[in-house]
Amino acid sequence: MKNNVIALIAGLGLSSGAVACPEFLDTEMRKLSSKETINFCESYAGKPMLIVNTASNCGYTSQFSGLESLHQEYKDKGLAVVGFSSDDFFQEENDEADAATVCFEKYDVSFPVMATTSVRGGNANPVFKGLGEAQGYPRWNFNKYVVSGDGEVVAKFGSSVGPDSDELRNLIDQVTVGGE
Repeated sequence: MKNNVIALIAGLGLSSGAVACPEFLDTEMRKLSSKETINFCESYAGKPMLIVNTASNCGYTSQFSGLESLHQEYKDKGLAVVGFSSDDFFQEENDEADAATVCFEKYDVSFPVMATTSVRGGNANPVFKGLGEAQGYPRWNFNKYVVSGDGEVVAKFGSSVGPDSDELRNLIDQVTVGGE
């Protein structure tokens, strides 16, 4: 019987150690200024994440540089940094191509940034609905949510906590593979 279950699991493309995808990540969204989409369960199930709501014309926009540094430093330890462009605070470009220029050309961001969407309240995208219910909705741009590999929303950091803060980095160290 055990061998039949293992064969069934293998046939489904799952491993016996497969991590279930949390409901709030069970969605697919389009990348900023692109036709390409990301299925969050396929791409990030089992991986720790740093999820950030972003805007191109905010006083905190320079945090893109620090977020890119975190991405480069921690991607080999399994951390996925994902940005979510939002105009909820009226500081995002109206044209996605202009927002993409800020992210990908001005700040050389290589981590994914999702197409402009709402991140708070009743219109929030599914990812931010889950984050908001777990730790509170963003009160401004560049809120940072740390999600463990098992999908637990571990913490939320406000805009003033930069990507280089010891508090954020220590928590990222705790949730990345091996806790290193």
